[in-house]
Amino acid sequence: MNAPVASRSTAGALVRQWRHRRRLSQLELANKAGISARHLSFIETGRSVPSRDVLLQLADCLELSLRERNRLLLASGYAPAYLETPLDAPSITAVRAAVRQVVSGHDPYPAVVVDRHWNIVDANVALTTLLGMAAPWLVTPPDANVLRASLHPEGLAPHILNFAEWRSHVLARLHRQVLLSGDSVLAALEEELQGYPCDPGQPEPQPGASARIFVPLRLKSEFGELAFFSTVATFGTPLDITVAELCIESFYPADEATATALRSITAR
Repeated sequence: MNAPVASRSTAGALVRQWRHRRRLSQLELANKAGISARHLSFIETGRSVPSRDVLLQLADCLELSLRERNRLLLASGYAPAYLETPLDAPSITAVRAAVRQVVSGHDPYPAVVVDRHWNIVDANVALTTLLGMAAPWLVTPPDANVLRASLHPEGLAPHILNFAEWRSHVLARLHRQVLLSGDSVLAALEEELQGYPCDPGQPEPQPGASARIFVPLRLKSEFGELAFFSTVATFGTPLDITVAELCIESFYPADEATATALRSITAR
């Protein structure tokens, strides 16, 4: 696994680390950013102090998150370009209301809102009902993490019928995030989840072994067997770090039996 990007680095070192992470040569990145390879080399070695505009152009070419763009600017002594507003601040009341409307409107099907580390920010009645199968300490704020609750032996893991397949899917998605973001917290979470046991009687699925169009989540519950697929939504064109890092995962019934069961659950 690639090491997470160092927490204290010069702007040049950060550019170099992100360039390596994106597997770009100096010439490739320089051409993308519209600067000379010599200028980029000087930036990376600290021989040249890049302008704010050049840094933002490099950040754009490297596809950095808003958080990492701010970090790059701060490393060069510039003011951050993006705010990070607390989720309970009055200025983003409309965002909170929109998120609540989306997740509550998705009932009777499960929906959850998470931050960049998969910590649960909000959830609807259906999702909360399903999480009731997990140990309370796994789903109680502020430590509730949807990936941990999914794979932990005291979480949903004993109830997931295709656990090996689901575990492989979750870990692969998390690994891609770690590679793309360099986030040390996500890297630690990945290491933790990989350490959770997996039933040796359930072989890990092989790539390409299935012609299905998605990996389902299949749960055994007091309401019968439930099967889901999910979609992920984020805010378009955000200029605030908090908003940019919110993610809404919505689960849909993969069969009519699941849809019927969910309607009866939430009607109680």
